[in-house]
Amino acid sequence: MPQLPEDIIDRLTQMERRIQQLSTAVNTRPALNTVSGGTLEVGPATGSPVFKIGKWPGTDEYRMELRRQTGQLAISMYNGDGTATSLQPLRLYDKAEREIVSDDIGTGGLARPWLNMLPPQDTNTTRWPQTSLTTMTTIAMSYNVVWQPKMRLVMNTRASSGATGSVQVLVNGAQWGSTVAAGTDFVYEALISSDFGSVYGTQLKVEVQAQVTSASGTVYANPILMYGRQT
Repeated sequence: MPQLPEDIIDRLTQMERRIQQLSTAVNTRPALNTVSGGTLEVGPATGSPVFKIGKWPGTDEYRMELRRQTGQLAISMYNGDGTATSLQPLRLYDKAEREIVSDDIGTGGLARPWLNMLPPQDTNTTRWPQTSLTTMTTIAMSYNVVWQPKMRLVMNTRASSGATGSVQVLVNGAQWGSTVAAGTDFVYEALISSDFGSVYGTQLKVEVQAQVTSASGTVYANPILMYGRQT
């Protein structure tokens, strides 16, 4: 007996059954909001991922990284020892992928940058850094690690009764800011270097120089505020 084509009713019944199976599968499938044992990557259709989180190949450590759309690393959270149990510091990077901020996984708080704090200063002018010389002389000096491109410095200056003088600041041997007359506060904020990349993370030498411009007398200077700033 020749095989007859399926009746339209049979075909509709089969379609209904398949639709029910699909509906059941959709409703019972868990939501796709969990990635286990793998790595999630988010990025453009072509090129490297911008966001990546998961288990890194060859290690037991799960880590996270966020990159700028131009490819440079911007944020990461990883330890680097390859284990699944170690504490992971959170790191932020500048456009050259230099670490600029990270937390302390040992005791908490800020790990980087190391922020300098100015110690309390003497309020007795006669005990301030001073000079009676008539040529520019270094009377105070400090070294600081460079983390930020700009610096702000506030300094009180004085001259003994009847005397005149001037005060200036050197940064890595070059004058930084204008020379001020003794008795005028030095208040200045500017770039530390025209090439920040060359001084980043290095020791910055700051010198306070003063001179007497009258026949005799003493010039005093006392820094009271100094900190790094962004551009």
